[in-house]
Amino acid sequence: MSGNVFGELFRLSTYGESHGPGLGGVIDGCPAGLPLDETMIQAELDRRKPGQGPASTARRESDRVRLLSGVFRGVTTGTPIGFHIANEDQRSGDYSEISRVFRPGHADFGFHAKFGLRDYRGGGRSSGRETVARVVGGAVARRLLEMQGVTVQARTVELGGIPAAQGEEDGWDAVLEQPFFAPGPLSASRWRERVMQVRQAGDTVGGVVEVRAQGVPPGWGEPVFGKLDARLAGALMSVGAVKGVEIGAGFAAARLLGSENNDAMTRHGFASNRGGGVLGGISSGQDVLARVAVKPIPSIALEQRTVTTQGAETSIRIGGRHDISAIPRIVPVLGAMTALVLADLLLLDRRLGRER
Repeated sequence: MSGNVFGELFRLSTYGESHGPGLGGVIDGCPAGLPLDETMIQAELDRRKPGQGPASTARRESDRVRLLSGVFRGVTTGTPIGFHIANEDQRSGDYSEISRVFRPGHADFGFHAKFGLRDYRGGGRSSGRETVARVVGGAVARRLLEMQGVTVQARTVELGGIPAAQGEEDGWDAVLEQPFFAPGPLSASRWRERVMQVRQAGDTVGGVVEVRAQGVPPGWGEPVFGKLDARLAGALMSVGAVKGVEIGAGFAAARLLGSENNDAMTRHGFASNRGGGVLGGISSGQDVLARVAVKPIPSIALEQRTVTTQGAETSIRIGGRHDISAIPRIVPVLGAMTALVLADLLLLDRRLGRER
């Protein structure tokens, strides 16, 4: 199985399954001298761990990270940073009834078609739990970016078809204190009510997450195949529940005139940011903005039509412990993937500077 390595100079390789002994990875290319310890990484992991909030699974995992290499006396050494997170609360027996049945909306059929077998225990490698390693890599990338004055934030702007409350749609300051990474308390209250309604119905919901990177200098990215927005979209789309990504005005730009969509320039800078901080695939110095469409969790308690691995028609109700929505746990993951892209571009830009 390929496709487990992300990045060119700042590289993250990950391993592990939802119901195996644990998950982890190796971060290669991180410069020496970066202040880093497990506490800094743990703060990011705690934001995505299960068992928090009304939309989350009942599965309990401490998600304690253990650094195995690459850090000495609180700073990185420049060697590969190895890490591991143990699985503690897996219940593989919850999945025994679906071992010979494809779950609608899941990766079951794709894995079976590609490999001729699959790990049915929570989805194995395709489980959302795989993202725990991405958050660790993103935490290290954030530290590197912060040393350069670049910050990455992520928030929810829509959940279950309900957009952020009027007056809160521009809020960023309260995100880390609100449930669902909401921009304000009114939005969080409406979303909590929606989630409880859907939970009682045995169904699930999706939503929209917005990611913002501030402090990105102009000049990051390449004008053809290495575009900043292309790299970012690919990274965000690599997260399992993501079904769409737009940069800046995104799809709304298709309904604008050129005179409306262009970001006017003055001696003081840009007058707007419909380009999402990217021009011709290269950062403009504005905030880099992306919005991400997150599908509903496919594991639902309602009866669904499907087939067995032998092709016989049947129906299924999915038991076990599952999230009602990938939000809020996906929000830190999307921030992590953004940080990984930007950390890689930072190092690529440095290399280009040395080559000039």
